[in-house]
Amino acid sequence: MGIVKISDLMHENLRVVGNALSRSINAQAEHWMRIGMLAELHPELSHQDISKLLIRVEQAGGFDLATVSALIDASPAAASQNLATQP
Repeated sequence: MGIVKISDLMHENLRVVGNALSRSINAQAEHWMRIGMLAELHPELSHQDISKLLIRVEQAGGFDLATVSALIDASPAAASQNLATQP
């Protein structure tokens, strides 16, 4: 575990949203980081898709990139997209 420096404004945003969603500041920050990481790695996924994926990842034992990749590769939407882009 390490220390991440963030602006005072971001800290306040984390506090407000974390309280509204019954999450600690750290849990809210980690949630936003997961969403952002998945959005960058898989821009084809909507926020709704990412939210569903995070639930499936949690059911599969928790968040790690190997689990996320396996679930994305195994999803029917990913399979149909892969088929559509193959020559």
